Amino acid sequence: MGIERNLKDRKGRELCKVFDESNANDMKSRKNRRHRHWMKMSPVQKLFFACQHVFANASPGVVPPSQHIDLLRSILAGIKPEDLGLKPDMPYFTNNNAGTPKITYLHIFECEKFSMGIFCLPPSAVIPLHNHPEMTVFSKLLFGTMHIKSYDWAVNLPADVSQKTSEKRLAKVKVDADFTAPCDPSILYPNDGGNMHCFTAVTACAVLDVLGPPYSDPDGRHCSYYQSFPFFNFPVDGTSIPEEEKKEYEWLEEREKPESLQVIVKMYSSPKIMEN
Repeated sequence: MGIERNLKDRKGRELCKVFDESNANDMKSRKNRRHRHWMKMSPVQKLFFACQHVFANASPGVVPPSQHIDLLRSILAGIKPEDLGLKPDMPYFTNNNAGTPKITYLHIFECEKFSMGIFCLPPSAVIPLHNHPEMTVFSKLLFGTMHIKSYDWAVNLPADVSQKTSEKRLAKVKVDADFTAPCDPSILYPNDGGNMHCFTAVTACAVLDVLGPPYSDPDGRHCSYYQSFPFFNFPVDGTSIPEEEKKEYEWLEEREKPESLQVIVKMYSSPKIMEN
């Protein structure tokens, strides 16, 4: 009886081992199929599926986990203009009128969780200073040279300093520089990273944008525009800001959407993305 029991136990263990190996091989095979499928996807399709994953359970004003940030950053870093069918000599990037250059927005996708699109700017075109309430925003300069100036609201300052009047509020300059593609994707967050920014096209530019979540008037995420004033235009007596740092601060005042801003929205069509 003891010998029979030992034989049964040994056979049972061998069967379990075979079953485990079979499961492991199946899992490895499925993993390899998923990997091959992923590698065959277009870069914009990869970005779409990554956004679905990253923003699926995200809440407005909450920054996604660092591993999700890294995932989107990595995918965006690898996207090239040709992946999106874009060239600097396309009509989107030329200004045939004597007036203010028109900006074209190529709409890729939008849902309540995130949006994807491409801003196409002719030389000298300007996207005025504006905010991104409760949003995490990823931007990739695909080609061209662009000047970016961005701000975050000043924090940890006395109220009489940070709020000059009910209309003007103190902000700290985060970035004020030219960027030329290829360069790393930029990321701004609900409360830092340069949540308010202005884009000026030095040359023809294309910018791929991911917003999570997108603007939504019903949900209180309005796009607000601002005009800026040097800190010294409205001095504050007894300020705690060191003299050498005052140039890093400016006053921002909300304004109406500039009448000169002309954005033409078109549907992005190539390559198409599959939503399922």
